Amino acid sequence: MAEEIDFQEQEERELFEHLRIEAPKGQALLRLDKFLMNRVENTSRNRIQNAIDAESVLVNGKIVKASYKIKPLDVVTMVLPDPPRDTEVYPENIPLHILYEDDDVLLVNKEAGMVVHPGYNNYTGTLVNALTYHLNQLPTLPGNTGRPGLVHRIDKDTSGLLVIAKNEWAMTFLAKQFFDHTITRKYVALVWGDLKNDGTISGYIGRNMKDRRIMDIYDDEERGKWSVTHYKVLERMGYVTLIECELETGRTHQIRAHMKSIGHPLFSDESYGGDKILKGTVFNKYKQFVQNCFELLPRQALHAKSLGFVHPKTKQAVAFEVPLPQDFQLALDKWRSYSTTDELS
Repeated sequence: MAEEIDFQEQEERELFEHLRIEAPKGQALLRLDKFLMNRVENTSRNRIQNAIDAESVLVNGKIVKASYKIKPLDVVTMVLPDPPRDTEVYPENIPLHILYEDDDVLLVNKEAGMVVHPGYNNYTGTLVNALTYHLNQLPTLPGNTGRPGLVHRIDKDTSGLLVIAKNEWAMTFLAKQFFDHTITRKYVALVWGDLKNDGTISGYIGRNMKDRRIMDIYDDEERGKWSVTHYKVLERMGYVTLIECELETGRTHQIRAHMKSIGHPLFSDESYGGDKILKGTVFNKYKQFVQNCFELLPRQALHAKSLGFVHPKTKQAVAFEVPLPQDFQLALDKWRSYSTTDELS
């Protein structure tokens, strides 16, 4: 199962750009390594070669070899992983909402705003820091450095359920289920627009070519990894729709990117354009109503509602569910009231 952990770590690793060079219109064909030697100050050929070998240099958003010939208007970016840092995870006494715990697994209802594991700009205050305090030891597998006990994750501003492995056997057993897509994961989301029917969204999900902090859906398998989300309508409220999403795969930002790709981004999702008024009237009272909803729910309207898996010790199917958190519920109640009365509270 080391392969699956490596796969998740590579997919979820936060990347950020340190250097961006656009080749001029008159650029002659030139090897990438030589092009960078001519353009990057205070560096060495060895350092550039290492960066290329580490796949930290992209041309037009794609990984290339040092022998790649730079052409006019090619965009070269040097994208580096998190800066070097002590990889030890330090325990912190942070309260956790533990839904269930036994000798093998622990179910946590994560609050919105909590980062799951340490990473760039978030080395403290994470779920893993809290778990390290509350448990004597968390298991790790090859490729899972800095993420002890984790076999999956949810975004910082997504609330809801996470299962944590408390020993190596449980971690291996659960990771296999995620790899085989036999874990049942259901999310509740509030999206912009009037969704008429239930449906399925699929495609290859990969980093956006211009902003690597967000994801896009592609038709080309070389651009990303296969992803599938099934959704069904729970409630229509005119300008927004409450849906349930069931994940067949678990890619970074999968639901957020999928819903945007069909023109229904998540309500209040800043990264994917849902923090703007996308549907509705032009009246000031309506604009103020939506703004009030944004203030009640200042993050994407996404909640990991339920999680089902086969228990590593009993081999029996278990299922857990948590209600919507207060911020999501308050915004939802206001939309319900508005959609049924057409009056702003």
